[in-house]
Amino acid sequence: MKKLLVTALVLGLGSSAALAQAAPTDFATIDADKDGAVTLTEAQAVWPQLTEEIFKAADVNADAKVDQAEYEAFLTANPPA
Repeated sequence: MKKLLVTALVLGLGSSAALAQAAPTDFATIDADKDGAVTLTEAQAVWPQLTEEIFKAADVNADAKVDQAEYEAFLTANPPA
């Protein structure tokens, strides 16, 4: 799967590549409650330093959740370095 939130973490926080590679990156793993969307809380469980600002950049429809389409669109627009 895509690496949206890893990309956001790397771009927004300048974290190391080792940290980005160590965290799970597939949407299904990040979506802990399996409701089809990732909340900031779920994302921060994987990447504790993820900021609300970066999360909101991925949450295009501003519903406080990132669905799989938003996840993939953000990654496409912001490919990992």
